[in-house]
Amino acid sequence: MRALLSVSDKRGIVEFAQELSQLGWELVSTGGTAEALRRAGLAVVPIEQVTGFPEMMDGRVKTLHPKVHGGLLARRDHPGDRQALAEHAITPIDLVAVNLYPFQRTVADPTVTLAHAIEQIDIGGPSMLRSAAKNHEAVLVVVDPDDYAEVAGALRAGGVPLERRRALAAKVFAHSSAYDAAIHAYLSGSPSGDSLPPTLQLALQRRQLLRYGENPHQRAALYGSGEPGLGDLRQLHGKELSFNNLLDVDGALLAVAPFSGRVACAIIKHTTPCGLAIGATPREAYERALATDRTSAFGSVVAFTTPVDRDTATAMRDLFVEVVVAPEVADDALAVFREKKNLRVVTLPPAADAPTLDFKRVRGGFLVQDRFRYADVADERQWRVATQRQPTPTEWDDVRFAWAAVGSVKSNAILLARDGAALGIGAGQMSRVDAAFLAVHKARQQGHSLRGCVLASDAFFPFRDGVDEAAAAEISAIIQPGGSVRDAEVIAAADEHGLAMVLTGARQFRH
Repeated sequence: MRALLSVSDKRGIVEFAQELSQLGWELVSTGGTAEALRRAGLAVVPIEQVTGFPEMMDGRVKTLHPKVHGGLLARRDHPGDRQALAEHAITPIDLVAVNLYPFQRTVADPTVTLAHAIEQIDIGGPSMLRSAAKNHEAVLVVVDPDDYAEVAGALRAGGVPLERRRALAAKVFAHSSAYDAAIHAYLSGSPSGDSLPPTLQLALQRRQLLRYGENPHQRAALYGSGEPGLGDLRQLHGKELSFNNLLDVDGALLAVAPFSGRVACAIIKHTTPCGLAIGATPREAYERALATDRTSAFGSVVAFTTPVDRDTATAMRDLFVEVVVAPEVADDALAVFREKKNLRVVTLPPAADAPTLDFKRVRGGFLVQDRFRYADVADERQWRVATQRQPTPTEWDDVRFAWAAVGSVKSNAILLARDGAALGIGAGQMSRVDAAFLAVHKARQQGHSLRGCVLASDAFFPFRDGVDEAAAAEISAIIQPGGSVRDAEVIAAADEHGLAMVLTGARQFRH
C-alpha cells in the first residue's frame, strides 16, 4: 500500500505517517513534508523517484505527472486501467494526505504583494486531492489534519468504510471550493478598491457544531472562511462555547481592536460594551471597565488586549463571567479560572486588521460592505473644533479614547468617558437624545460624577436636545461626526453651554 503525503499545515503529519509506516505502508512525499518525515526517522520515497523528474521551477512542478495521477485515478476493478498501470510501470497510490498552500492567510496580510500572493496559489495540491476524491472508493483522501487519528484508527481496525470514504471525499471538494472562492475574491479586486466584485462566492467550512442558536429551538454551527478569526480560538477551559458566546466574543474583539498596543479591557453583553477601559495593568483595566456598569457585567464576555496574569484572574473571582478571551493566559491565571467549572477561557491571537468584506444576511441574499475598521475613522487630520472653546489637553485625551470606544456600541450610541475609561453607555436607542439620557442615567446609577467628562456620539446630533442633555450633566466636551442639516444649531447650543465640540467628519453606525 502506498501513501502520498504533501502538506503545508504539518499538524499531526509525522504521527500519522508513523501510524501508516507501522501498518506497512510505503510513504511517498515532497519537499518540506519529506524532510519533516526523514527527521522523524521515517523512510520516505521522494516524489522525483516516482515521476522520474526532479522538482522544478521553484517547486511549481513536482506532482503534475501521469505516474502520480495515474496511480490515483486508476480504477482497481477496470481491466483497461490495470493494463495501463502495468504497461507504464505505475504503482497505485492508495492514500493521499494533502492540504494546500495558505492562500487565505497570505492575502489577509495587508502588506502582501500580488507576486507573493500568486505563488501561494496551489496547483498540484488541488489536482491530487480532486483525483483522489474522484476515485475515493479505491483511494483514501485526507485534507483535514483533524481526521488523521480517525483514519489511522480505522486502518488499524481493518479499513475505512465506503460511507466514510465518501464523506472524506466530500470534504475535499468543500475545501477546494473555499480555496478557489478565496482566490477568485482576491483576483477580482481588493475590497479596498473602487468597486465590489460582480460575483461573490461564499464557501464556508463547518468548524464546530453548536448546541443551539440564539434560542434553543434554532440549529447552529460555526463556519469558517479560511481567514483568521474565531475559527482560530483555542479553548483552555470550560464548557462548550455557545452561539451567543461567539457573537459576544466577536463584539469584544471589535471593542478592544482600537486599543492594540495598549492594555485594555472590554466587558460585553449582547454584543455591545457595558464596560471599557485602559490601564497600566490588565487588572487595572478590568477594574476600571467593571466600574462602568457592575450590574450589566453579570454574565458577560471579558476581553483583553494583553496576556492575563494571576493578579487579574484573582480580581475576577467575584464576578459571574461567561467567557474570558485574551491573546494569552498565564498558567497560574488559568489555575484560578479553573475554580469555576463553567467559565470558558479562550485565547485568540491578534489578527491583522486587513481590509475585507462584511456580510449581513437579509431575506433572499446578503448586504455586503467593507468591514468596519477603526483606522478608517481615526484620522485626526480630518477632525475640526467647531466651537468657540477649544478642548483642553486633558479633554483631547478623553475625546480620543471616547471616539475609539463608541464605535463598538450599538447605534444609536452615546458613550461618556474620562481618564481612559467609559463612565456611562447608552446603546441601541431609537433616538439619540434617549441614548444620551440613558448614558447619563447609567453613569449616575453607578455613582460616577460626570463633571468634566466627555461625550462621544457615533453619528451626528439631529437636534440640539442631546447637547442640552450633556450640558445638564456637566459634561465639558463632545466628539461627534457632524453632517446634520442642523449642525449650526447644535454647535450654537454647545457654545451656549460653554462646551468644546470636535467634529470628525466620519460616523460609526453599528446596526
